[in-house]
Order: sequence, then C-alpha cells, then structure tokens
Amino acid sequence: MDYVLSLLGPMAQGARVTLTLFFITLALAVPLGLLLALARLSRLRPLSMLVNGYIWLMRGTPLMLQLLFIYFALPFIPVVGIRLPDFPAAVIAFALNYAAYFAEIFRAGILSIDRGQYEAGKVLGMTPLQTLRRIVLPQMVRRILPPMSNETITLVKDTSLIYVLALNDLLRVARGIVQRDFSTTPFLVAAVFYLAMTLVLTWAFQRLEKHYAKYDQ
Repeated sequence: MDYVLSLLGPMAQGARVTLTLFFITLALAVPLGLLLALARLSRLRPLSMLVNGYIWLMRGTPLMLQLLFIYFALPFIPVVGIRLPDFPAAVIAFALNYAAYFAEIFRAGILSIDRGQYEAGKVLGMTPLQTLRRIVLPQMVRRILPPMSNETITLVKDTSLIYVLALNDLLRVARGIVQRDFSTTPFLVAAVFYLAMTLVLTWAFQRLEKHYAKYDQ
C-alpha cells in the first residue's frame, strides 16, 4: 500500500501534462471543427473541396504519424523550416487532427436539422447567421452529444501518444517507474487515473444529455 501511495505524486504530475494537453486541444479543436464543418457545407465549391481534402487527410493518416511529421519533419521543409518545442508540436497535431473529426460530427448534426427550421428563421426575419446561431446550433448540440462524448473520451486516451516526443505524460511516467522498479503496479495505477478521467467525462456528458432532453419533452 505504501508503494502505491508513493506513486501518486509522480503520477499526478504526469496526469497534469495529460490533462493540460487534453483541455488545450479541446479548446482549439471544437471551434476549429465548427468552422471546418460550416466551410464544408459552404456553397463555395473550392472552399468545400479544400476542407473535404483536409478532413480526408487528417482522418486518413495516423495521429502518431502527424505528431512525428510536425515535430521531426517540419523543420526540414525548405519553405517552412519551423522547429517547434515538443509540447506546442503536440498541441498543434492534436488540435488539427481532432478538429477534422469534430467537423464531421458537427456537419452531420447540422444536416440532421429539418429544412423547415431554416424557413422558420427566415419567416421571423432572421439573417442566415442568426438562424444558425439561435435555431440550428442549439438543436445540433443535443444531437451530437453522444458522438462528441465518444470522441472526447478517445482524446483522453490518445494523449498517451505524446510519449514519442519524450513528454512526461501519465503513461511515460508510469513506464519510467516500471523500468526503474521492475514492477507492473505503476501501469495499474496509471489505468486507474485514465479510468477516473473517463468516468468524469462520461458523467459530465450524461448530465448534458439529461439537461437537453428536457427540451425534447
């Protein structure tokens, strides 16, 4: 028991890195994903095709490959030649990747809204932007909560990929202690940390679903 308690301090430090990456990624990827979804639905065909290509690229290649490209390959591109520190590189890779997934969730949510809602906004004298903000998006939120919940929980687990950049996240700390102490207990403690984080997220999304379900009655 004393050994497990001694692990909590280092594990908490690793969890802080994991949660920092998680929250920054979420704060960047959600609004970017919404913008991408709106651009994908745009009547400007070149813009729609460009965004569609971006989403295809981000969803069609592994997140780890994108991490490695931004951190290791980007500095060697002649025109760009940008060398980013490890954590900003991880943030950019995660935000760009998850924005593509969120964009498809938002797009599906917007398309699920009946066209009559747009007509209702027009009758009420609303501009297309006002209709989107006041009528379409609030209804969209209720419908996308389940897939958003799944994607957000996946994001928590995917943060473990940053070990390839030598960042001391939760999994890397656990692995370091395992190699030092020749014990698998740190992996079990790390699993408890991940389960606790996903449990909180699951609870939060369930509360949101119950909150929005009131408006469907």
